[in-house]
Amino acid sequence: MIQFQKLRYKNFLSTGNNLTELNFDTHPTTLVVGQNGSGKSTMLDALSFGLFGKPHRKISKSQLVNSINQKGTLVEVEFAIGSQQYKVIRGIKPNKFEIWVNGNMVNQVSHAREYQLMLENNIIKLNHKSFHQIVVLGSSSFVPFMQLTSQARRDVIEDLLDINVFSKMNGLLKEQVSILKEKINDNEYQINLVNTKINAQKKYLRDLNAVTSQQKKEKQETIKGLQEQIKVLTDNNSKLSADLEDKEAPLLKDIEDLSQKMKDLEDYASQFKHEQKDVVKKAKFFDKHDICPTCEQDISKDIKKYHLEKCKTKAETISVALEMYDKQKKKFEDKKEAFDVMMDCIRAWQSNINGNNREIASINESIDRLNREIGNIDEETGDLSEANAELEKLRVSKEGLQETKYKLNEQASYDRVKAELLKDTGIKTKIIKQYLPVINNLTNEFLQTLDFFVHFNLNEAFEETIRSRHRDAFSYDSFSEGEKQRIDLSLLFCWRQIAKMKNSVATNLLLLDETFDSSLDEDGIENLMKIISSLSEDTNVFIISHKSELEDAHFARKIEFVKERNFSKIKA
Repeated sequence: MIQFQKLRYKNFLSTGNNLTELNFDTHPTTLVVGQNGSGKSTMLDALSFGLFGKPHRKISKSQLVNSINQKGTLVEVEFAIGSQQYKVIRGIKPNKFEIWVNGNMVNQVSHAREYQLMLENNIIKLNHKSFHQIVVLGSSSFVPFMQLTSQARRDVIEDLLDINVFSKMNGLLKEQVSILKEKINDNEYQINLVNTKINAQKKYLRDLNAVTSQQKKEKQETIKGLQEQIKVLTDNNSKLSADLEDKEAPLLKDIEDLSQKMKDLEDYASQFKHEQKDVVKKAKFFDKHDICPTCEQDISKDIKKYHLEKCKTKAETISVALEMYDKQKKKFEDKKEAFDVMMDCIRAWQSNINGNNREIASINESIDRLNREIGNIDEETGDLSEANAELEKLRVSKEGLQETKYKLNEQASYDRVKAELLKDTGIKTKIIKQYLPVINNLTNEFLQTLDFFVHFNLNEAFEETIRSRHRDAFSYDSFSEGEKQRIDLSLLFCWRQIAKMKNSVATNLLLLDETFDSSLDEDGIENLMKIISSLSEDTNVFIISHKSELEDAHFARKIEFVKERNFSKIKA
C-alpha cells in the first residue's frame, strides 16, 4: 500500500518562491476551500507532476513554471511503501528528477524516461491513468472510467488486479518470438545453402566421373542450342547477316581465287625469271669461253653459234612471257582494287551488325560456364577422395541444421501456446471473469448508498449495461450528469476497494476536486459523505470545494488557499 505523507511545491503555477507544504496522513478528512483561482486544485497538478512528470490538468510543462518568477519550480512528494521511505524530487528551470529511498538517491539511468518507468513499474506500480481512477476524481480534465475506450478500461483494471505482468510477459514473448523467427529464417537459409552446396558437390562428383567425349559433345550441343536462342533475340542482325552472306561468301571466294591466281602468276613469273638468269648466264659462258673448263676441249664456232642462237630464242620467249605476266598482273591488281572497294562496303555492313551486337548485354552465362567446363574437363583429376570427404562434411552439417530446425519448431509451438495464454482472451480474461462479479457487486452497493437504484453490470469486454426497475437496458451516456457522477463515484470507490483487496495499487489518499460543486444534489452530497465516513481509518480524504455550505459539515481539518500579491498560499 502506498502511504502518501507530504507534498511540497514552490514556483509551481500560481505559487511563489516559498514552499507550500501539505501533510496527507495526519487527518482522515480535510476540506480544502478558497476563491476561484486561489490555487486549490494546484495541489492535484503538483502531486501528479511530482509522480508522473505531467500535471493533472491539460497544462503544458512550460506553463507549470510560475509566470512571475519564471524559474525554480520544485515539487517534492514523500510516501512510504511498507518499511521503505521514498521521496521524489522534480524540478523545472533547472530540470531535476531524483528518487530517494531511505535517504539514499537511486542511481539515475541515462534517460529520464527509463528512470520514470522504474518509478512507475518497480516502485509505485501505478501509471498516470490508473492514478486518476483510484486516487483523484476531478471536475476539470479528469476522464471517468466510463468515458475511457475499451482498451483504456482494460489497462486500468489490469493495473488494479495486478495482472499487467501478463501483458509485460506477452511483450517479452513477442520479442522472443521475433528473435526465434529470425533464427528459424536463418536456419532455413543455412539449410538451403547447405543443400545448394551438396547439389553442387554432387554435380562436381558426377562431372569428375563422366569425363568423356560424349559429355563434351552434349555440352557443345547445349551451347549451340543457347546460341540459337540468342540468334532468335537478334532478328534484326539475322536479316543483316543474311544480306551480308549473300554478298560476302562469293566475294571471299573470288578474293581467294584471285589470291591463288596471283600466287600462281608470281610462281610462273619467278620460274621464268630464274630461267632468264640461266639463259643469260649460259649466253655469257659461250660468248666468253672457247675451251670447255670441264673437259678442256675446244668449243667450235658452230657450237658457240648454235648455243647463242638457242639462248637468244629462249630469252625472247621468256621476255614475251614476262610481258604477258606484267599485263596479267596489272589485270589482277585492278581486279583486287575492285574487290577491296567491295570489301569496304561489306565491312560497313559488318560495322552495323557489330553496333547491334553491342546492344546485347552479354552472352548467356551458361555458355561461358559450359565452355569453362569443357576446357577444364581434361585438366580435372580422377581423385574423388577429397570431394567425397567434403560431401560427407556437408551432409553432417545438414543433419545438425535439421536437428536445430526441429528444436526451433518445437520452441515455436510452445511459444504459440504461451501466446494464446498471455493474450487478452487468455489468462487475463479468466482472472478478470473471477473479479467481474465482485466489481459489479461493489459498484451496485455504492450506487445504492448514493440513492441511485440501478443495476450496473460490466461484461468481459468492459462494456456496461445499466438497468433500472421497470426500464430497459441503458448505456452510461443515457443518464443525466448527476446520475453519471454517481456512477463515476461508485466506480472510484469500487476501484479503491479492489486495489485494497489485491494490495496492488492501494493508497491512503483520496482527492475529490469540486465533486460536491458539480452535478450532485443535496441528497447526493449527504450520501457521498456517508461513504466517505465509512472508509477505513487509514484513508485520508481531501475534498476541494468552493461551496460555503460545506464549511459547516464535519471535517477533521480545513485548509484555505488565498492569493496575496498574485501568489497562492495556505492561509495561516
